[in-house]
Amino acid sequence: MRRIFLIGYMGAGKTTLGAPLAEALNLSFIDLDKFIEQRYHKTVNELFDKYGESAFREIERKVLHEVATFEDVIISTGGGTPCFYDNMKFMQERGLTIYLEVETAILFQRLKLGKHKRPKLKNKTDEELLEVIENGLVLRLKHYLQSDIHFKADTLHSVAEIAQTTAELVKHIRQKKADSI
Repeated sequence: MRRIFLIGYMGAGKTTLGAPLAEALNLSFIDLDKFIEQRYHKTVNELFDKYGESAFREIERKVLHEVATFEDVIISTGGGTPCFYDNMKFMQERGLTIYLEVETAILFQRLKLGKHKRPKLKNKTDEELLEVIENGLVLRLKHYLQSDIHFKADTLHSVAEIAQTTAELVKHIRQKKADSI
């Protein structure tokens, strides 16, 4: 039974790395946000808008507890998942947690390119977007840093870089397992 939880700020590459990592380790892959959307037939943003953050975080916690019963799986969490309730402790008790660490400037570039897909970001100026990222990281970093593995995920610009980063992450995971034996 193996369970790996990928955590990190939005735009860190949790989904981008999660699928190829799952394939490399012969595991299933679950994107927690997509799982929630399929279960509730609404986007995460629609759930946020309709019920508010508090209710969304309760939904997220409930679904996290559900998928954490699955075996041989990599779970890409939402950027805020580890920061609410006892989610971080819960994930650590049930599997390996990996923080995908990305420089602020790179997060800015990634989120700027995809902000049209994120209603909370789409109307932000560059300065406002950078401020959202910096403030968000300050609030979330203490949770992210509790992860079993901290992994730099700055280079995800091409298929080749994703493959190389995935291979490096596989090595880190295998080393972590060897160290714990």
